[in-house]
Amino acid sequence: MPRSPSPSSAVDKALDLVEAVARSDRPLRLSELAEEVGMQRATAYRVLLDLVRRGWVLRAGDHYLPGTAVLQLSRAAAAHSLVALARPVLEALSERTGMMVNLQVLESDRSRVIDVVRPQRLEMITHLRDELLPVHRFAGPMALVALLDESARGPYLRPAEEDGHPLTGPEGLLADLERVVHTGYAVEHGRNEKLIASVSRAVASDNGRPVCALTVVGLDAEFEEPRMSELKQHLHDATTELQAALTTAFAMGPA
Repeated sequence: MPRSPSPSSAVDKALDLVEAVARSDRPLRLSELAEEVGMQRATAYRVLLDLVRRGWVLRAGDHYLPGTAVLQLSRAAAAHSLVALARPVLEALSERTGMMVNLQVLESDRSRVIDVVRPQRLEMITHLRDELLPVHRFAGPMALVALLDESARGPYLRPAEEDGHPLTGPEGLLADLERVVHTGYAVEHGRNEKLIASVSRAVASDNGRPVCALTVVGLDAEFEEPRMSELKQHLHDATTELQAALTTAFAMGPA
């Protein structure tokens, strides 16, 4: 039920929007959120930008879901979250490949692992759940950042620069990102951690912006061809399935 318009602080506005996103049983559009909390669309949009940046809200196309910060505080929000939608896909992908599979979303300058399925045989590999991962060291953030416009990549390139990782040249981060754009897959194999390899693919919204990434992780020796091609195919099928699940969830709202 929409709130009665009344003077409110910036904190009130932010909390009203976070609460509206968290209690909804489906992803909401900007217009729906603004109406729900009795706020002008332009004001709601400005506040949501900050909430997305801080991880309280996740934007997927023109819909909004609970962000990772909310999920850490509320199990109720998790019932309607990206994690709940993606969990069956993660479990099936792990079963088909025998690998660890994680789900990641972008935050301000890195990606965060928000869910993991790890088979018993790979318990020696750290799951990294809730960890923030820089783009120059992991396949998941690379798959996500590759879908961003060049003008939006700056914050994600900065940690690489601070670590002394090259941005330009054939082995630079920008070349890596262009390979992901061309192939659709981000691969970490035989470079940073030689015992562990991973391959990742992003799920995009209708406007092409990244929503999340699925990453398959395992022992480096298991990522040689033809196994790598098989893993990519399974990953392609899983991301397509998750894209369909998100589309169905978004379609539950009014047109």
